[in-house]
Amino acid sequence: MAVRRDESRLGPAVSALLEHLGLGGERVERFADGSLPVYAVGDRHVLKLYPEVYLPEEYDTELTVLRAVEGRLPIPTPRVMGAEHLEGWSYILMTRLRGESLAGAWPHIPRDDRMELAAIVGETLAALHSVSSSPAVDAAVGPPDWDGFLRTRRQECVAHHRADGLDEVWLAQIPGFLDSVELPPSAPVLLHTEVMREHLRVERDGDGWRPAGLFDFEPAMRGAREYEFASVGLFFSCAETGILRRLLLAYGYRECDLGEELSRRLLAYALLHRYSSLAWYLTRLPAPPRPTLDCLAAHWWAL
Repeated sequence: MAVRRDESRLGPAVSALLEHLGLGGERVERFADGSLPVYAVGDRHVLKLYPEVYLPEEYDTELTVLRAVEGRLPIPTPRVMGAEHLEGWSYILMTRLRGESLAGAWPHIPRDDRMELAAIVGETLAALHSVSSSPAVDAAVGPPDWDGFLRTRRQECVAHHRADGLDEVWLAQIPGFLDSVELPPSAPVLLHTEVMREHLRVERDGDGWRPAGLFDFEPAMRGAREYEFASVGLFFSCAETGILRRLLLAYGYRECDLGEELSRRLLAYALLHRYSSLAWYLTRLPAPPRPTLDCLAAHWWAL
């Protein structure tokens, strides 16, 4: 874990790797964000490192999904230029996406352009969820038993959020809320699972804005379509009125589908998400009018 953050130890190895890849003369800068070491290599490449002793499946997942979605989505994704296991680490060398982070650009983007970006993200998720299954994708992204995954997450849900520091006022509501929400059967599809402003690039297009890239597929998995929109509501629309509605309509939902029951299902998936942290979400999103999960669903996934 520590070596991932120790640039004095990683730096020389990265330089040697780039020499091996014929990119030794390029300017190298480590990105500040992310749980794994990621470097900008000049203006055209990105190098991402994966320690094999720490969640080795992340490398296989990201490599497989990047290759599966290349050229198939309305928003560009990184193209794999090279990948290899090397001395206890794995790496992917990929093309660098254009533009700037949507997280930084969002405050400067007019309302109409935000709505158009939401529509394109919705179309992109529809395309992603339509990517045909293959033995390689199935082997890399799992889980092989979606229903079993949900059962386990439900059984561990309260303990997970208690360990994460969630207040008892919220913890006491979780079992009853989950029991009251029906999650209908769904054929598993390919999911990104962490669609957020930080994982999207945008650039100016005349007087407007357009998406320039979607990245970070290491947490991709196969599962129910609506599991995807848990993170979308938390990290893309962020409770801003109309944004999630526009995205879902562009995805393919009908007007009659958008209502209280869908909002409650999306909160249920957010509670069951493998990286869920309701305690943290409550510090970064607008507080609901009342401290209830039903109110939270209507407030954060407003439709």
